[in-house]
Amino acid sequence: MATITLKGNAIHTSGELPKVGSKAADFELVKTDLSTIKLSDLKGKNVVLNIFPSVDTGTCAASVRTFNKKASELQNTTVLCISRDLPFALARFCGAEGLENVVPVSDFRAGAFGKANGLEITDGPLAGLHSRVVIILNTEGEVVYTEQVQEIVDEPNYEKALAAL
Repeated sequence: MATITLKGNAIHTSGELPKVGSKAADFELVKTDLSTIKLSDLKGKNVVLNIFPSVDTGTCAASVRTFNKKASELQNTTVLCISRDLPFALARFCGAEGLENVVPVSDFRAGAFGKANGLEITDGPLAGLHSRVVIILNTEGEVVYTEQVQEIVDEPNYEKALAAL
């Protein structure tokens, strides 16, 4: 379990993030058209996992916008923006913002992705949602970078994350 904060108040996650150097476990998430995507579908690509509580908050929306901008400059890389938001909300946001360089996906069905990666918030007002995390995977599906943002209202360190690619 990790301890993070929400506006200075301690909250907890369900476990620890995957270790750098470990092989990422396959997962299945729901795209905005309700089809599914698995990590195994992205074999041979670098993968940025931008994980956040809800696209309907300012910081989460900013992270999706920032990764969308930076993704256009990346070679052989897919950026998944992951939350427990309904796929329809993700589609609405990305459509309204004109964001086409990221793949918005949802873990709404069972939260299995959040639980498996130790990033589900277990207490406080955001219990059941994902904490703010960035995980970078190389073309072999190995974890090369993780960041659990300590204060959930803060943005991740984009430059450090992308430097891991």
